[in-house]
Formats: sequence, C-alpha cells, structure tokens
Amino acid sequence: MVNIKFIRENLKEVEKVLAQRRMKTDLGHLIEIDDKRLNLIKEVDELRHERKKAAEIKDQRKGSEIKEKLSKLESSLTAVEKELDDSLEQMPNMLSPQVPDGAGEKDNHEIKKWGKPPKFDFEPKDHLTLGKKLGIINQEAAAKTSGHGFYYLMGDGALLEIALISWVISFLGKKGYKSVITPELVRKKFVEGTGYLPRREEPDIYKIENDDLYLTATSEIPIAALHTDNIFDKKELPKNYVGFSSSFRKEAGSYGKYTHGIFRVHEFHKVEIFKFVKPEDSDAAFKEIIAVQEEIYQKLGIAYRIVNICSGEMSAAAYLKYDLEYWDPLNKTYRELTSASNTTDFQARRLGIKYKDSSGTNYVHTLNGTAIALSRTIIAILENYQQKDGSVKVPKVLVDVLGKNFIRGS
Repeated sequence: MVNIKFIRENLKEVEKVLAQRRMKTDLGHLIEIDDKRLNLIKEVDELRHERKKAAEIKDQRKGSEIKEKLSKLESSLTAVEKELDDSLEQMPNMLSPQVPDGAGEKDNHEIKKWGKPPKFDFEPKDHLTLGKKLGIINQEAAAKTSGHGFYYLMGDGALLEIALISWVISFLGKKGYKSVITPELVRKKFVEGTGYLPRREEPDIYKIENDDLYLTATSEIPIAALHTDNIFDKKELPKNYVGFSSSFRKEAGSYGKYTHGIFRVHEFHKVEIFKFVKPEDSDAAFKEIIAVQEEIYQKLGIAYRIVNICSGEMSAAAYLKYDLEYWDPLNKTYRELTSASNTTDFQARRLGIKYKDSSGTNYVHTLNGTAIALSRTIIAILENYQQKDGSVKVPKVLVDVLGKNFIRGS
C-alpha cells in the first residue's frame, strides 16, 4: 500500500506513475478524503481534551454531552478511515526510473540475449505435435475431464516435470534457499495484500464460492503471507525461499495472445523464488534473482533473452520487472518463460512485515521470481531439443535425474 503521506508530499510524481501505468485514479478525491480524516482527528482530539477537563471538575452534564458528540465523531472517523484505506488499496506501487514507458509488449526493452538458437536440417514440429506423437501430452482427455486449458502429462512427460522440479529445488537449496510447499488455497486478505486483486475488474484468479478462499495464482502469495505481522531482527535477513505449488489462472484478457498447446493454461506447476530483504539490499537481491534464473536456463541449454517490462504491462505490486523469454524455433521469436519482480515495500506494508535495527522498525522489501514454470519449460525443451527421428534429447543436466538421454515415446 502506498502511504498517504508519501502521496501528499509527492503528488506530481505519483500522478506521473499513474499516467505511465495507464491508470485513471482521482488523486484529488483521495486528498479530500484524507483532509476529512485529518479534520475529524483534530475534532476528536479536542473533544477528548474537553472530556478530560469536564471529568476533572466533575461536570457530569457536560461530560455526557461530550460523550455523545464524541461517539458520533469517532464513528464518522472510522468510516472515513475505511474509505481512505479502500482507496489506497487501489493504488499501485511506484515505478523504478529504469522502467520503460509504454502500453504493451512492443514497448518492452531488450536487455541481453544468451545462447544460439538451434538449426534443424529437418522440418521442426511444435511441442503439441511432438507431445502427442511421443505419448507424453494429452489435451483431448483433459478437455473432457476439466474443459479447455488443461492437460495430462503422461509417461516421460510426467517424469520430465518431476526431474525439473527435483533438480531446480536441489540447485537452489545449495544456494541457501529454504524449500517450502505452500497451501494452494489462501484467504482474500493475502490475495489483496500481495496485489493480485485491485487492478482488474475481472481478476485472473479463481474464487471458492461461498468462502473467503482463492486458488493461488502463484506460491508468491502464500510465501509472502508466511511472515504476516512479523518483525524480523535485521540479522535474520535476508530470508530466501524456494516454493513449489500448483498455479491456477483464469487467463482473462488472453485474447490475441499466444495460446497454442500447453503454453497458456488454467492450471500448471511452478517453482518460485521469494526473498525478504532490507531496503538497502533490494537492488542487489533483484540482480541475484535474475542471475539465478539465467544460470538455470543456461544449464538447461535453452537460448533466451531478458526484457525490461514497460510501465503499462506492470503488475500493481511491481516496482521493476524483468522477463526471461525462451527461443521459439518454429515461429522464430522469443516467448515469456519466467519473470522477476522487485515489489519494494508494497506487499510488506499491506501485510505488516517489518524488521528492527538500532533506528527502530522499518518495512522489509519483498522480491519474487519464477525459478521454473514447468509447462513452458517443457515446451522449450521439446521444441529446442527435438531430433530428426521424432525423439527429444534430454538436457545434459537432467540426464542423471531422468535416467535417460532421449525421450522416445511411451
């Protein structure tokens, strides 16, 4: 949550950020609500002082009159404070000066490229064609079971996903990340607290009917919630987690986007990096997440590029966001594979996560990044490692985990 004091003191800067994000928010109305709140606080304080004086001289009649007025004012103050909090909940995070201004994907800035895209001496197949032929992806059966946007992984497809999960969690464990398997149902306060509800009229997240529970869109939500209302000692930071969970998304607003095969689905598995750090360590922590993501896909031998996401594509919580995009050899383009976001103190303020040092207590910064989005990584492996005979070569780093050099069908 953006602090109202910060908004008042940096009004032009906040207006600029809202314009960059292509958001329409009436800051004037927000200031009016806060003015009303401040005036009510002043009136309440004055009446409390008068009540104290009346009590000192034992003027019961005046004390009774003040009590009645005070009760009404305190009720008004509570209502205005709620109105202000509700309005502030709709405010996004500020933006890093590094964020390019723009409305859509074409405005993202490429930072770097790594690896050489494969060259085939045969006509390459897409992942769905390969998956069907190898007997490892079954969308038709899933459509009957669950509807559009679901899939079965079978045989070596399932084993490939398990191998990726096992390998990446072990890899991150050696770097000091603590493993966590999270709940996949979370309360509304944590969905709001992490910034996953306020921006959309149609949230991209599933709600459980007649209950205060939502299916997680990412393990970022329950990991952030893990330390709600916690005050760390500064020596306890950073806290580094690697979480595994299913992710559920409606994919509202996906019209016009690439949706072939299992690229954009309603349920998938993901391994997530999450960090709680001191504000002064925030920039370095973001760079560390990017470096870890790059190392993972370099070890998998998949060509990629890093892009700096433009202002109009940013989530409400993100201050700075980079995507890692894999090479799609059939369409000769790059496609989103992982993302990394620095949310500064946006989530920490909403969830009450602080740390203490000699100067007092301050809000931590939270950062998150995808270690592996399993379905898209499987797509990247199938399409980039396919062989002329229709088999798929297993990336060297996964051979021992999977127990084979090639996926030949099952």
